[in-house]
Amino acid sequence: MGRPDRFTDKVALVTGAASGIGRATAIAFAAEGARVAILDRSEATLRESAKAVGGDVLPIACDVGMPEQVEAAVARVVATFGRLDIAFNNAGVENAAAPVHEIDLAEWDRILNINLRGTFVCMKHELAEMVRQGGGAIVNTSSGAGIRGVAGGAAYAASKHAIIGLTRSAALDYAKQNIRVNAVLPGNIETPMMDRFTGGDILKAIDLEPVGRLGKPEEIAEAVLWMASDLGGFVTGAATVIDGGWSL
Repeated sequence: MGRPDRFTDKVALVTGAASGIGRATAIAFAAEGARVAILDRSEATLRESAKAVGGDVLPIACDVGMPEQVEAAVARVVATFGRLDIAFNNAGVENAAAPVHEIDLAEWDRILNINLRGTFVCMKHELAEMVRQGGGAIVNTSSGAGIRGVAGGAAYAASKHAIIGLTRSAALDYAKQNIRVNAVLPGNIETPMMDRFTGGDILKAIDLEPVGRLGKPEEIAEAVLWMASDLGGFVTGAATVIDGGWSL
């Protein structure tokens, strides 16, 4: 059970906030006192998220695959709230299933551009602000696919493996500047992405989970909030698996 004042006076930015894990995490931050900026490229569902988050929320339409939009979004957060304490870089997409020799180059570039390059660009601008203000915390979304192979999912798995390397390297770069950088690795979670992945047949995903159920977005949110809070103050460079045993 969270505390309603754990993030009072803190500003949190969440990407991929229009649904699923991003929306659940934004709601959780707001419920514990944070002012929250929610970013996503889908304006319609972003408005729905803003209503669900409530409180002091700033919705910003932003495609993390477009660096100029990311830079403008981070600048707007700081201009509006005066600072940036926490960033949850969660935006990502799945690839069209194909074995490696059949992957279209444009599809490979699309996945890496959004999942990996998008996370890097977000971090670049978030970290610059956190360095200026003297501290902060970043959590990136990798995946259970970041530590194992996925048949037909090489582009997605490659991007999520790389996010772990990016996270760990940044953790070392900023360890002495009061900035912590960690990653969460969700397994099969009840999200729109999982619906697309299974073609609506959720039993496929449940069968992959040793615990016999899908994870809930709120369970990932709890881990993100812990990493971003003072309770996780001695944790940096971690890649925390939350997958019901799927990666085992």
